[in-house]
Parts: sequence; C-alpha cells; structure tokens
Amino acid sequence: MTENRKIDQLLSEYGESHQNKTNKFIHWVCVPAIMFSLLGMFYCIPFPTDVSLFSNWASVFVALALIYYLTLSIPMFVGFLVVGGGFVFLNHYLSSVVGDNLLFLSIGIFIISWLGQFIGHKIEGKKPSFFKDLQFLLIGPAWLLSFIFTKIGLKY
Repeated sequence: MTENRKIDQLLSEYGESHQNKTNKFIHWVCVPAIMFSLLGMFYCIPFPTDVSLFSNWASVFVALALIYYLTLSIPMFVGFLVVGGGFVFLNHYLSSVVGDNLLFLSIGIFIISWLGQFIGHKIEGKKPSFFKDLQFLLIGPAWLLSFIFTKIGLKY
C-alpha cells in the first residue's frame, strides 16, 4: 500500500495549475528569481545586530521556511538548506558590491518576476495556486526542486 504523503499531495495539487509548457518555463525562471529577490529585500531590513551572513532577516526567513520543509520531507529540507543558503550568500555578497542598491535591485527583480508569473498563469488559463492557499508560495520552489530530485534519482 502506497503512503499518501502531504508533500506528494501538495506537489500534485500545485502541478494541476502548471501544465502548460510556457507557464512551466516561466516558473523555472521566475520562482527562483522571486525567492532570490525576496531574500534580498529581507536582507536589507535593518537587523538588531551587525548584519553578517548569518545574522540578517533573510537568514531568519530561510530558517523559518526550513522548519516548514522539514515537516514535509527531509530531502526537501536539505535541498532548501542548499538553495536558501546559497541565495542568502549571494545576497550577502551582492550587498558588499552594490550596497544600498541591493534593495532597489531586489524590488525590480521581484516585480518583473511576479509579472512573469501572472503572464504564465494567463497563458495557462488557471489562477496561481496561492490564491487558494498561501502555503503554495512555499510549494512552488519545492515543485521545481522535485523535478531536479527526480532527474537525479533522489526520492523526496
């Protein structure tokens, strides 16, 4: 008898509104861009201590998201530890290069990426999943990661 895991149910439900090839492609570009830019915006929020790689609001957000992913799947947790950690690191580095412009850069990427997402869903003819349930904002990245895991033969 096959176990019906919550992660499988969520990915399946998310996938229902992501069948169109163009919409899928847009998601492969825009979901990581949204994640990266959102973490960039969080990174720019003043932190109670000196900002460092681990003491910033982007790292706090990733830590909280990791708790959610841990409830779904240990491989998803590990995957997002790598992806989220990498995005925080890139924003930390980018902050040292562009300084205060990180906020404006992040806002621009965020807006353009969300426009892309909505265009993709217009093409698909279905509303974004998060209109039904906000947790799908965290399932979108997991959906992409599930394809990578499947491609390399890892069970999630």
